[in-house]
Amino acid sequence: MKWLRRTAIGFLLLLLVVAAALWLYMQRSMPQTDGSLSLIGLRDEIRIERDATGIPTIKAKSREDAMFGLGFVHAQDRLWQLETHRRIGSGRLAEAFGAAALDNDKFLRALGVKRAASVQWASASPQTKAIVSAYTAGINAYLSGAMKARPPEFVVLGLQPEPWTPEDTLAWGIMMAWDLGANWSTELLRMRLALTLPVERINELLPPYPGEKPLATADYAALFRELRIDGKLGTQALNFAPESGIEGVGSNNWVVHGSHTESGKPLLANDPHLKLSAPALWYFARIEAPELKVAGATMPALPGVILGQNEHVAWGFTNTGPDVQDLYLERIKPDDSAQYQTPDGWARFETVNEVIKVKGQADVTLVARATRHGPVISDAGVADGVIGPTAKPTYALAMRWTALDRDTGIIDAGIAFNEAKSVADFIAGSAKYTAPMQNMVVADRDGHIGEVSAGRVPLRKPENDLKGQVPSPGWDARYDWAGYLEPTLTPRELDPPRGWIGTANQRIHPADYPHFITSEWALPYRMQRIAQMLDAKPKHNLASLRAMQADELSLATQRLLPFLQKAKSTHPLAAAAQQQLAGFDGTMAAGKAAPLIFWAWSRQLTQGVFADELGSAQWERLIGGRNFRDALEGVLDRNDAWWCDDKSTPAVVETCEQQIDAALTRALDELQAAQGSDVTAWQWGRAHSARSEHRPFSKVKALARWFELRAPVGGDTYTLNVSRVTLKPDSVTGELYLDEHGPSLRALYDLGDTSQSRVMLSTGQSGLFFSPLYSSFVGPWAKVDYVPLWSGAAEQTLVLTPAK
Repeated sequence: MKWLRRTAIGFLLLLLVVAAALWLYMQRSMPQTDGSLSLIGLRDEIRIERDATGIPTIKAKSREDAMFGLGFVHAQDRLWQLETHRRIGSGRLAEAFGAAALDNDKFLRALGVKRAASVQWASASPQTKAIVSAYTAGINAYLSGAMKARPPEFVVLGLQPEPWTPEDTLAWGIMMAWDLGANWSTELLRMRLALTLPVERINELLPPYPGEKPLATADYAALFRELRIDGKLGTQALNFAPESGIEGVGSNNWVVHGSHTESGKPLLANDPHLKLSAPALWYFARIEAPELKVAGATMPALPGVILGQNEHVAWGFTNTGPDVQDLYLERIKPDDSAQYQTPDGWARFETVNEVIKVKGQADVTLVARATRHGPVISDAGVADGVIGPTAKPTYALAMRWTALDRDTGIIDAGIAFNEAKSVADFIAGSAKYTAPMQNMVVADRDGHIGEVSAGRVPLRKPENDLKGQVPSPGWDARYDWAGYLEPTLTPRELDPPRGWIGTANQRIHPADYPHFITSEWALPYRMQRIAQMLDAKPKHNLASLRAMQADELSLATQRLLPFLQKAKSTHPLAAAAQQQLAGFDGTMAAGKAAPLIFWAWSRQLTQGVFADELGSAQWERLIGGRNFRDALEGVLDRNDAWWCDDKSTPAVVETCEQQIDAALTRALDELQAAQGSDVTAWQWGRAHSARSEHRPFSKVKALARWFELRAPVGGDTYTLNVSRVTLKPDSVTGELYLDEHGPSLRALYDLGDTSQSRVMLSTGQSGLFFSPLYSSFVGPWAKVDYVPLWSGAAEQTLVLTPAK
């Protein structure tokens, strides 16, 4: 038996060695937050003081050293996140993740994000170059002088961190504009729909803003028939492109004048609704330097505070959703595929050879082309992504987009925001801002409040009869842009008599505003609820603003609820379900059954009404990005027999009433299978979980449990406490109703007493999954709690000194 004892002892020793090695690795991976370090690139000493929540206060003797310090703490806490941001902007995902990411890389190389960033860096202002260079040096100082062990993602994937470059920062700025300004996919959708539907029906499926008429355009369905456009045009671009144009990605912000607050000073609230990720997109920091004291949400990859407060002003953003992208059909010369048609004759494509490294496979070469309008995005795929024979396509598809312009000003604008001393200063600084266009609310300590929709807006010619709604013939000069709207003419408001300003991605200008921003505003339900709650109290305080950010009443649910409450079903659970709905007012509480029943019914009804007209393949793709609620409302209000009839059953003509009833039966089947036969035990939060996705380990079931973060939540796409509902089953788990877009950040700012300002993000400060600070904010975030923005006491201090 001695051999057995020796084997057991040996195995135990091995386990102890492995455990000790893991413990040592984890300790070495954690950032140094106490003591001192000497680093190359510093001009003077920097103090980094961290509070109990991991929020650093960076104290420096110059603005540039402060940005060095910010880059350093971003690298300390979010190095893998920086790596993913760099690889996305550079189109280098396949190099790390393998062939599964190759199509995404192809699109990003065809789009030319990194090439555009290089051009932007070459023409950047001296101020931008100084700030970005200092921030870059801070990241690289950590890599070369302070990192003791790579974060686990690097180890698992066998990767080494590379030096950060200024172009990486500008490329990530372009990618944020992509996330928030993607009208191009709707243009392609309209073109594809036009191959089978008349424009009138398309305008019912993609209806105008409530109360408005569809934008008057030429009959583009007839145009595409005349041009013999094939439905494959742009398919690869849609399939391969990074996620963008997601309905429900937006934000809330509002600011209340002192005449309507208990303190007599303004209050400001902001909660950006973005993709929930682990770690969160945001990182809190406080920055102190001569003439600069600012705190708030920073974003790894970018210098400065993006959303926050300084000693004089506070500000918050929502997405404007402008139409700043136009697609162009570029006709290829029949006898020379290297040329395309312009208003002045044939011109040669600009070409760049892109070499994409693929993990475990041979390199892939892509010839990326560009026209006078911009990059040819149809080059992202193989030749059948354009119309015509594989060896001889007829058209290419090019994109014109403001974010790819040479003269970006987002860093200069960000500096102006961080250093603004008044609302007037802030609005003046916004003139430098280019993309993504944002509705910016701002307040100052002198009592002024304001809003400016800042960003570059293209001007389309009066003779442009397509209005940017669909891809336009690139050889016709009337569809070219005619310049940009003067920055001082974008929508804005200052100290309005009503005493408050709010935006929630709704139409932000009056009907008589003379300039075109977009025709695709978000539905106004959140803005209507903001107005209701602000008007309900004569005086507000931070508690009432917190109640607004926590509000789960869905005005959109109230709009359709009467149709559901009248639905009839022979399902054995129908009576119990209707009992749950009887007293339901549209409050989407996580612990209730009614919100779950409503969303299951509306999902089934939406599919029953629209999927047959769109086709199964197109429907499955579209429901990942939009839920067609406005279209469904229109169909039910009109009792529209054409849409309600199921075209896949030609022998039967279904009515809207039948569709409503059948959807309830299917919904009850679905919910019974998912949550059992006791309707009283059904809960919205059991299905509707806020999932903060980890790149890439959420795609690996064995790793997802360690790296991904979840919390059951209430609310829905249309509540102030937004938790976007997706109609598409999750690609990995098959789950329905997951919330993957929500308040990535919440902030409440007090202009009378900054010590009362408070913030919260959706995960935690750290990007290391074994750190207590990786998930420390998840619980408070789900409960709509906060931490102080300014008053966190220092518990750890790291002093950075220049290397001699």
